[in-house]
This record gives sequence, structure tokens and C-alpha cells, in this order.
Amino acid sequence: MDAAGFAAYRGRLLAGLSGQVLELGAGSGLNFAHYPPEVERVVAVEPEAKMRGLAQRAADQAPVTVEVVDGVADDLSAYAGKFDAAVCSLVLCSVPDQCAALAQLRSVLRPRENGEVGEVRLLEHVRAAGGGLAAVQRALDATVWPWIGAGCHCSRDVIESIAPAGLAVKAAEHFKFPAKGLTLPTSPHVFIIAVPERRADPAQRGR
Repeated sequence: MDAAGFAAYRGRLLAGLSGQVLELGAGSGLNFAHYPPEVERVVAVEPEAKMRGLAQRAADQAPVTVEVVDGVADDLSAYAGKFDAAVCSLVLCSVPDQCAALAQLRSVLRPRENGEVGEVRLLEHVRAAGGGLAAVQRALDATVWPWIGAGCHCSRDVIESIAPAGLAVKAAEHFKFPAKGLTLPTSPHVFIIAVPERRADPAQRGR
């Protein structure tokens, strides 16, 4: 995928980040080379031992400090309130509960020195907007796709899980990948920047 152009999307996912970043589902560490120099440290969470080994090799060559650790999407409590940003790419398709995973990503964010909140950045393949492809995706998820894709689901809609996780969409861009050629069940993608939802001040309620 990276050779076909996906590396450029990884660069966009990470562009402008700074400070401390948590990456969920680091895989083999393909994102590491794209972190900007303003990032002081990346804590890369990866549950699979084999992938952690590959990620560690990538971390050794990364332009920023990367710490590869064991962990799962539904429990990031050890990192609560410690990061300026949280990112994941091609991960939410395979977690047990993507809303719970998003809530965990929100929980690791801390207020920034300028008063702004941190961001959750997502790069995921998602359910098609409609038509025949969406029906095919649902059929595949109900039968063979999770089995052949190591738990991957191709019909999930990330955006519908944003608000229940306590996040608000700041920006979203839908795109097809690969842009040309045959449309695959995993071709629809979305790039999302989300921020913690601002809760109303109790003193302001009812005014």
C-alpha cells in the first residue's frame, strides 16, 4: 500500500504533531518514519509480539524517539492524560469495540500549554456510503472477511462512533484507495481529526 501511494496519507496523518504522541496499533511501525521532528516522543502500543519486534526495528531507525510497548485498545488507563495527541491507522477495523477504543484514545489526551486540547487523528478504511459496495461489505463481514483478514471488518463506520466516544469531528476527508483501478471492499477510506467534546459549564445550562 505504501508503495502505491499510501505513505503520503501517513505523512498527512502525522503532519503538524508535536510533543508526546500515543500511537495505537503500531503494527510493524510503518508510521514511524513520518513523524515530524517537533514530536518529542511516541509511545507505540501494539498487542502482537511478532509485530512489536518489527516495530522495534522500525523504531531504531525512526527520526524521533519511539517506545514500543505491549497493550490493547480497550485499556490505555496507564497513559491517561499524558499525551498531546493520539493516532491510529488501519486499526479500528479489527478492535473488539471501536467506540471503546476511541474513548480510550480520548482519555490519554492532556490540555496543551496554549490551552487547546489535543487531537485524535485517524486514518481508516470504512463502510461505503451506500449502493452495492456497502451491501457486499456487510455480506463479507458476516461471513469470511474477519476470518481471512485477521479480525478485520470492512463495513464499519468510524464517524458514527466518534460522538459516543466523547469526541467531536474537527475535520474529515473521505477518499478511495487505491484511487484508480478495481474498487475493493477496503477501498473507501477516511482521514479524521477529532477533539474531545466540550462539555457545557453547569453554570451556563438553562440560560
